[in-house]
Amino acid sequence: MNWNRREFLQKTSAATLAAMAAGAPMSSLLSSCKTRQPGQTNGTADTVILLWMAGGMAHTETFDPKRYTPYETGMDPNRVLSTFKPIPTVLDGVNFSDGLQSIGKVMDKGTLIRSYIAADLGHILHSRHQYHWHTCYEPPQTVAAPHLGSWIAKELGPKNPVIPAFIDIGQRFTLGEGEELKAFHTAGFLGNEFGPFFIPDPTQGLESVRPPIGMDAKRFERRNQLYNDLISNGPMGEFGSDYQKESLKRSMEQAYRLLNSPEAKAFDLSQEPKASYDIYNTGKFGLGCLLARRLTEQGARFISVTTEYVPFLGWDTHESGHSRLEEMKCQIDAPIAQLIKDLDKTGHLDRTLIILASEFSRDMMMEGKPDLRVQDQVKVPDTITDMKFYGMHRHFTDAGSILMFGGGTKKGFVYGKTADERPCKTVENPVHIDGIHQTIYHALGIAPDTHYDVEKRPFYTTPDGLGKPVLELLA
Repeated sequence: MNWNRREFLQKTSAATLAAMAAGAPMSSLLSSCKTRQPGQTNGTADTVILLWMAGGMAHTETFDPKRYTPYETGMDPNRVLSTFKPIPTVLDGVNFSDGLQSIGKVMDKGTLIRSYIAADLGHILHSRHQYHWHTCYEPPQTVAAPHLGSWIAKELGPKNPVIPAFIDIGQRFTLGEGEELKAFHTAGFLGNEFGPFFIPDPTQGLESVRPPIGMDAKRFERRNQLYNDLISNGPMGEFGSDYQKESLKRSMEQAYRLLNSPEAKAFDLSQEPKASYDIYNTGKFGLGCLLARRLTEQGARFISVTTEYVPFLGWDTHESGHSRLEEMKCQIDAPIAQLIKDLDKTGHLDRTLIILASEFSRDMMMEGKPDLRVQDQVKVPDTITDMKFYGMHRHFTDAGSILMFGGGTKKGFVYGKTADERPCKTVENPVHIDGIHQTIYHALGIAPDTHYDVEKRPFYTTPDGLGKPVLELLA
C-alpha cells in the first residue's frame, strides 16, 4: 500500500492512539512492555557512532564510482553514470569518487559495503525510508518502534552513568517533515530514558547540559521538583503506565546529574585545541563528528551525527546534483577521516563501531529499481543544456554504499558488487536493513532473539526476529 506524507504522519505519530481506538487503554499499551534479560554473546564493540547521510547519497558519486562522463552542453543524460572522476584509495584496485580523498586514505581501517538494497515501501518518501532504516520496521506500526540507538541503550545501558546513552547530533525538527522525523527519533515502548538526548547544533552542545541563562540553581531545582510532581500527579499520572512514568523520571534524573558533572565539559567544543578544531570545522556535521569523538572518549554508548535532513537540501539532490555533492563532500571528507584517525590513535576505535549510511541511493534516469519502477520525482530533459541537470537526481533503491570502521569489523575489506552499466544495481552479496541491524547487535553482544512483549505479542529488534548478522563483515 502507498502512503502519502500526510497519511504517514497521521499513522505513525498516532501509533498509540490507534491502539486506544482498538480498545487498548494507554496505560495497558505502555505497561505491557515486560522486562526481559536477553542472552548475551561476547561483543567486539562497546560504542556505536552512526554518521547519517540524510537525503539519499548516490553510490556512483561517492564510494562506488562508475564511468566518468564530464559535462558537455547538449549531452545525452543516458550516458551519465558518474559526474566525478574516480580516485584511488589506500586499498589496491578500490576507487572512490573525487572529493573523498581523506576517507579513501583510512579505508585500510574499514569495511566498504557496496550492495545495500533499500526496502520497497511503495511511493518513495525520505521519512518513510529513514524510519525503516533507523527502526528496521516499515511504517506505520501499531506501536511506536524503538530507534536502533534506543535498543542499544536499553540492552547495554550507559557506559558512563553521567553521559546519556543515546545522543543525537545535528537534526532539527522545526523544518520540513519535522513531525515525520520525530516518529522514529524515539525509544517507543522502551521508555523515555532510552530515547535520544538531542543536540541540534554541536556548537551549542554546552547549552544543552546547563540551566537556561538567567535561571539560578535554586529556581532550577524548584522547577525540576515541579516537573517530577507533574509526572506523578498530573496528566501523565492519569494516562501513563507506571513503567513509562518511572522511565520519564529516570531520564530527567540522568539529565539533572549531567548538569553538575565534570563530564559536561565534553560538550564544550571551545575546549578543543585549535589545530584539531579547525580540521573538523567544515560546518555543523564536521563539528558534530568532533563532538562525537569527545563524547565517545567520555563513555557515550550510541551517537548519531547527521548531515541533517531538510527537503531539497543536502544529499536530497533533486537538481544541481553535481555542485551539491561537491559541497557535501567538503563537509564530510576531512572530519570523518579525522574521527577515524583520532579514535584509532587513542585506542578507542577497537571498541567503537562507526557506520556511514544513507536511506537509499540516486541515479540520473532510474526512479526506484529496474523491476519496480515508481513515479518519477524529477524531470530529466532529453539533452542536458544546464549544469543544474548534471547529477544524480532520482531516487534509486537497488544499490547503495555503507562504510563500517572499528568495533570488530574487518579492515581493508570490500563486500558486494554493483553493475558497471545502468542500472548500477546490486549483483553480488545483497545486504538488507535487518542484516545491518543484526550485524551491529552481534558486534555489541546483543542476542539475535532479543525482544519484549507488547500487548501480549513479542516485538523483536528485527521483524519477527528473523534478521541475521552478515558475519562476513566481522573479523
